Amino acid sequence: MPFETHLNPLLDAAALTRFDALRPEHVTPAVNHLLAAARATLAATAATTAAATWDNVVTPLEDATDRLARAWGAVSHLNAVLDSPALRAQYNDNLPRVTAFWTELAQDARLCARYRALSEGADFDRWSAVKKKVITNALRDFRLGGADLAPQERQRFSALREQLARASARFAENVLDSTQHFELLVDDVRALAGVPDDVLPMYRAAAQAEGKDGHRITLHAPSYLPIMQYAHDRALRERVYRAYVTRASEFGRPEWDNGALMVELLRDRQQLAALLGYRNYAQMSLVPKMAQEPGQVLEFLRELACRAKPHAEREMAELRDFAARELDLSDLQAWDVAYASERLREQRFDYSEQEARQYFSEDAVLAGLFRLSEILFSVRIRPDQAATWHPDVRFYRIEAPCGSLLGQFYLDLYTRSHKQGGAWHGNARGRRGNRGNRGNDATPVSFLTCNIAPPIGASDGPAVAASAAPARLTHREVITLFHEFGHGLHHLLTRVDEPAVAGMHGVEWDAVELPSQFLENFAWQWEVLQGMTARAADGAPLPRSLYDKMRAARNFQSGMQMVRQLEFALFDLQLHSEIDWSQPANANANTIQRLARAVQREVAVVIPPDEQRLGQSFTHIFSGGYAAGYYSYKWAEVLSADCYSAFDEGGAPLDAALGARFRDQILAVGGSRPALESFVAFRGRPPTIDALLCASGLDVTTGTSAIAASA
Repeated sequence: MPFETHLNPLLDAAALTRFDALRPEHVTPAVNHLLAAARATLAATAATTAAATWDNVVTPLEDATDRLARAWGAVSHLNAVLDSPALRAQYNDNLPRVTAFWTELAQDARLCARYRALSEGADFDRWSAVKKKVITNALRDFRLGGADLAPQERQRFSALREQLARASARFAENVLDSTQHFELLVDDVRALAGVPDDVLPMYRAAAQAEGKDGHRITLHAPSYLPIMQYAHDRALRERVYRAYVTRASEFGRPEWDNGALMVELLRDRQQLAALLGYRNYAQMSLVPKMAQEPGQVLEFLRELACRAKPHAEREMAELRDFAARELDLSDLQAWDVAYASERLREQRFDYSEQEARQYFSEDAVLAGLFRLSEILFSVRIRPDQAATWHPDVRFYRIEAPCGSLLGQFYLDLYTRSHKQGGAWHGNARGRRGNRGNRGNDATPVSFLTCNIAPPIGASDGPAVAASAAPARLTHREVITLFHEFGHGLHHLLTRVDEPAVAGMHGVEWDAVELPSQFLENFAWQWEVLQGMTARAADGAPLPRSLYDKMRAARNFQSGMQMVRQLEFALFDLQLHSEIDWSQPANANANTIQRLARAVQREVAVVIPPDEQRLGQSFTHIFSGGYAAGYYSYKWAEVLSADCYSAFDEGGAPLDAALGARFRDQILAVGGSRPALESFVAFRGRPPTIDALLCASGLDVTTGTSAIAASA
């Protein structure tokens, strides 16, 4: 009996995954089928004796691997947003097999030789720059994938890759499980004094969803942050804070402790790098990035720290003085900082985040975000139809002015049980240019995921009630939404037809945050905000007086915020460059904790309690692809701030001509050329850190050009 692929949503030839029909039992049969097909194509492509051409090397491999990548991407995404024991088991069973295939492909010496033959062909010089970039990137990736290793070393390399994939997945699961496990039930609402009235129904709904009375507090951000910012009860803040900073550590369930996993990941990464001849994993990690050496990145981070820490220290001293004088907190602790900061903000600027939150209705925010994108980038955004994994997920299409489809995206806004925390962009499908008569044309599709509190009156059930009032976002959540949408536009507005360098593919990792951070700036502009707000009570827009207070408070504690990010970046880079994890004396979680403390002494101004475990829940670097690359946020922020400064210089935040240039020179070209070339094409010069310092309200010394030096 033939294999009926149309019955499996992961194998359906339909353009979009039928998420409503996708079940855990579909995963293994689909992976079996797709792996067999991809391996057959790989073998045929590598073994042929015909002269290497684009059509008999690159195209067939792209076609075969694209089907596997899309199907596995759907499984991975579903595992992140709708985790279940059955799906988790299928994901973990198949992850090593999928990882093994990608490792086999990257290590295939015959295939590498075919790509090398393309690069050495007589007509290579006449190829387009885009096709040349595909080939040079592929040869680099073969080298990083172990294709040049001896057979025994390749086998060891493959084993390490599989171990790393499994350990990374377990790390993320432990963080999710430990986050979901914590709950604090508060029977007496008086214990929540200070928490805004419109947040309390969320806590009541969370308790009711679990069949419990009272108010249920969890460690998910929409629940955790209001306690830290507003709850007058210091003991309550401390209890919730300590639970948060000790997630997935030895202070919780042993099976969720990430201590040993961190060491395993760091040791295996070091061994992987050593097999390829690199001194450490950080050096290997930087090969496909803009930065060239760990020392260069450390210099960049410490230069920023040198500029930011004096500001941070003054801000912290000011906060301590205020807390002692106004709040009777003479011994300000880490769990008091957000609370005291919010009180100081309210006093100084007569403004609170909760006051502004009343105006940011999800419907108005989305309409304003879409309108901004339409003005700047000459597109139209419309609701569309697709099967989704949850009734609350929305689907949209982006069109050219003429109506032709450019791309589509899923939008999953609300926090819920069994969904990983944070916000992220995911690739559901990449752009694939015309493939002749094979019918493989495809526009890109994105996953855009956030974790805002659902509307008041809604529960974590099958869907948000249609009668529920729209959800309200804090301004920070608005900025986060803009950030992820910037990633989405990078993916969706590409004009590059070669998948390997279309959209975000092929973009240096330390430049990939440029479009996302660039778009954040518009969430601060009156021309944008006045058209994307509607107060909960009466639909009134954000008043100019409140906006002015928000703007005045924009750089409130910007020094403290910057050194916090630098703390993460330095910790990450030094973990991957300065410790020999093969030494038994180092191979323990205490080594990681000692480094965390050393970095905090160097740059931090808020010192957490001894039991804080920075690494154990640091999913960005242990399960999220930012290993030895967390510095990218600051590196790319230099680029993004400098790009946005062109709009400030022109005095027109909604300058459509500048927006079109950013689209053409940054978004549309994707990874088809070096990021620095794209930046210079837009800005007309190399970048400097001055725009970032200026935007952050920090001192500027002219002539600094840390990023330009990396080219």
